[in-house]
Amino acid sequence: MNFQPYPFEKLNNLIKNINPKKDVFKLTIGEPQFPTPSFIQDEFIASSSLLSKYPVSSGESFLRKSQINFIKKRFNVKINNDEIIPTFGTREVLFNFPCFLFNFIFRNNSDKVMAFPNPFYQIYEGAAIASNAQIIYMKIDSSNNFKPKLSNNDLKKVKLVILNSPNNPTGQVLSLDELKEWVRLALEYDFILLNDECYSDIYENTPPHSILEASLAVGNKEFKNIFCINSISKRSSAPGLRSGFIAGDKVILKQYSLYRTYIGCAIPLPLQRASSVAWESSSEVFRKKYATNLKLAREILNINISGYTFYIWLKIDDDLLFTKRLYENEGILVLPGRFLGREGVGEGFVRIALVYDYQVTRNVLERLKLWI
Repeated sequence: MNFQPYPFEKLNNLIKNINPKKDVFKLTIGEPQFPTPSFIQDEFIASSSLLSKYPVSSGESFLRKSQINFIKKRFNVKINNDEIIPTFGTREVLFNFPCFLFNFIFRNNSDKVMAFPNPFYQIYEGAAIASNAQIIYMKIDSSNNFKPKLSNNDLKKVKLVILNSPNNPTGQVLSLDELKEWVRLALEYDFILLNDECYSDIYENTPPHSILEASLAVGNKEFKNIFCINSISKRSSAPGLRSGFIAGDKVILKQYSLYRTYIGCAIPLPLQRASSVAWESSSEVFRKKYATNLKLAREILNINISGYTFYIWLKIDDDLLFTKRLYENEGILVLPGRFLGREGVGEGFVRIALVYDYQVTRNVLERLKLWI
């Protein structure tokens, strides 16, 4: 299998001989630098005795209930117990769900075709490689307003499409009408449509829509062919809980649930308890922190940034040279855009993660301004 090195491995190789002149700030990875709320930590500690018990791979009923409540409260979508599976974060489901589809649902080699936006979260590509699937890279750039699209020929052959709205790294978001059109296409051409919604609670003013909302809006009440995934990492500043879910078509989820019993992705019970209270809680505190950082970036750098992200997708001349010079002279580490894309996409961009508190973010942006 020809897996490419992860972007951060490429970055480490790029800067391995550079000695920065100032203190280092890593703005590369989307890991919140805010403390996990104490009530989540308290629940984890209080539940530690449950380590003596095996968790079930399908997730405990209390966790499912919390995630179902989250979907109802956040998107006004009511789903049933058999329309959701708690997952060990979303990275694992983004990898093994395509493997499940291409090994047990679409078994013919001619059916193994997968499409996702380019640039992208690299686990999408890894899943396609592991499944021996053909990849259609949906280029997103300024020419198409950073929104993915497939040709008629590609629509006829694709079997799995992954969307990512709100998008990492561009911050672009698909409107409800655009999501509805994707649902219609999934039904018309009979492909599986999955939206990666891990950034759904990162917004300044108007919350972004879910693919589940779009499915209901076009009359697809059974969510046929439609799935979303979501994660607690960003909304609750708790990436270490590894708590996510996949929700949608119950017919396929029933088969996927059986598949999961063999791959050992059960979530430890203390993590389930802690993540349950997190899913039930508000994300407003962290949403406002990210919104404040975006406002700072606009004011200091004088650039346009989407209101649905904590990343800056910054256009520059040479992303590799910019990254090396910025790191050497200012100690600020960013991620070259080409490491997130293929076929030349992402070159001339860097991704900058605004995941620190207000004062650190302000100081780093003031230093960054000198190099833009």
